[in-house]
Order: sequence, then structure tokens, then C-alpha cells
Amino acid sequence: MTQRQLYLAAYDISCNRRLRKALYVLRGYASGGQKSVFECFLTDAEKRRLLEDIADVIDPVEDRFIVLRLAGTKHIRTLGKAVPPQDGSFYYVG
Repeated sequence: MTQRQLYLAAYDISCNRRLRKALYVLRGYASGGQKSVFECFLTDAEKRRLLEDIADVIDPVEDRFIVLRLAGTKHIRTLGKAVPPQDGSFYYVG
């Protein structure tokens, strides 16, 4: 079984056209998010593809993009309205 890790992906993009394209790319990988920050459960291959896809969209001089791996995914606590998972095959409930 492929190991998935929890990441936070965030961007700050100055051009509205690139912003819409980046949003479209991130929604393809995210399980939830808000504004310009998304939570993504990714394999190593998916993370590499995300970085390649977003590199085609952003301007590295004007824009910012960051992917942070979150440790301790077994003890995640959330508050607020839950977002139903898109692909329940890799979610742990317990």
C-alpha cells in the first residue's frame, strides 16, 4: 500500500489569471481547504506532480508557493465544519 502524508499547500499569487490557474491545480490534489491554503493527503509521486503542475502556473519572481509536511497525522484534531472526503480509501477513522 502506498503511504500518504498530510501536507499543507499555500500560495500567494499577485496576478488574478495565475491565481485562478493555481486554484484549479490545487483543487485537483486537495481534500479540503480555504482561500489560499489547502490540506492534501499525497504520496511522494503526487507531491512531485503537484510541484511540477504548480511550477507551470506561478511566476517565481512575483508569486510564492509552499508545501509543508505535517508530522503526527495520527492525532489530528479539527474544529469547525467537516468536509466529506473525496476519496475515502485512505482516511483513518478511529
